[in-house]
Formats: sequence, structure tokens, C-alpha cells
Amino acid sequence: MIHQPYSQLLAIKRWADRGLCDAIARNFDQLSNEDASIMLRILDHIHVVDRIFQHHLQGLPHTFQAPRSEKMPDLETLASGIEEVDDWYTSYADTLTARDFEQPIDFVFTSGKRARMLKGEIVLHVCLHGTYHRGNAGAVLQLRGLTPSRDAITDFLEEAAELS
Repeated sequence: MIHQPYSQLLAIKRWADRGLCDAIARNFDQLSNEDASIMLRILDHIHVVDRIFQHHLQGLPHTFQAPRSEKMPDLETLASGIEEVDDWYTSYADTLTARDFEQPIDFVFTSGKRARMLKGEIVLHVCLHGTYHRGNAGAVLQLRGLTPSRDAITDFLEEAAELS
């Protein structure tokens, strides 16, 4: 069963994440070592947070001690992992009922602090968290005179309409 707001937000996240990975890949050789490192750290942070909350939604433990990898993956590995997790979130949301989104999940942050969020709040968190950090990456690209990916819901809807 598809739940439009959550499913649409996750579809936009998947589209925007792929766009950012593509924009970084296209421009990676033009970035300084410092800027390339910043881009990898941004992608890694988004991805690790997505994976942590994926585990919370699945009721499974994770091994992350912080909201970033202990060893920085390369761009290709990150892009592949991001695509895989985004696909998982999109499929996951489509299997939930409206009542499922209201189910609370108890978990522990990497800081050790206990927390409780509804499944729907977790989905909103990963979507909004990714948006914030894609904006960081886009700003770095723009500061270097490079074109960032399209990231707005209006861009997503315009592109979807063109494909229809």
C-alpha cells in the first residue's frame, strides 16, 4: 500500500541523492583534495545516518559508534551504498500502512542517549537530514564555480512530468 506523502518524500530523496552523487562524480577531478574530502564526508554522513535509522526501523543492532564511517569509503562505494539504502527506504515505506507510520521505535543514539521516534518521524528525519547536507554539498560546488544537482521538489515534479 502506497502512502503518498512518505513515499513521495522518499522518492524525492532517492532522486536528489542520485543527482548529488552524479554531480560530485562529474566534478570530482576538478575539486581540490580538501573539497573532495568534504564531499566524501558529506555523502558518508548522510549514508551512515540513513543506515543507522534503517537498522532502527528493522529492529536490528548496528555497529556504528558515530554518525560517520570509521574509514572513509571511496566515491563509487558511497554512491552504490546510498542507492541501495534509498531503494530500501522507498520499498519499505510502500509496505507500511498508515497505522504503521505511527508505531514508536525505541533506540539508542550513537551518543548513548535513549530515544523514541515514530516510524513516520524517522522517515521524515532521514529525508530532512539528507536535504540539509545535500545543500551543504551544493554550496561547496557553487563556491567552486561548479553546477550542483537539482534538489528541489519542484525540480523533481518537473522532471517527472517531462518523463510522463
